[in-house]
Amino acid sequence: MRAFVYVLGSEGAGGVRTYVGWTTDLDKRLKTHNDGAGARSTKGRVWFLLYAEMYASRGEAMSREVYLKRDRKLRKQLLECFAK
Repeated sequence: MRAFVYVLGSEGAGGVRTYVGWTTDLDKRLKTHNDGAGARSTKGRVWFLLYAEMYASRGEAMSREVYLKRDRKLRKQLLECFAK
């Protein structure tokens, strides 16, 4: 089963934020976040996809998710590229 790691971006009253997660269906997951039914930290914001990677297994995607959550420099660069 294929799985994706994704980075979302959002601009709101609390400033610019990123969120990293994994899923098997990117479109459905983004809709879930924007409907307010995703992770607690994503509620009340409008999210857009900044970046995604595809993996052959859930385990690979979950391992990469942990790495990306810690890589704040990459997340900041993604936001800067989007702003241009």
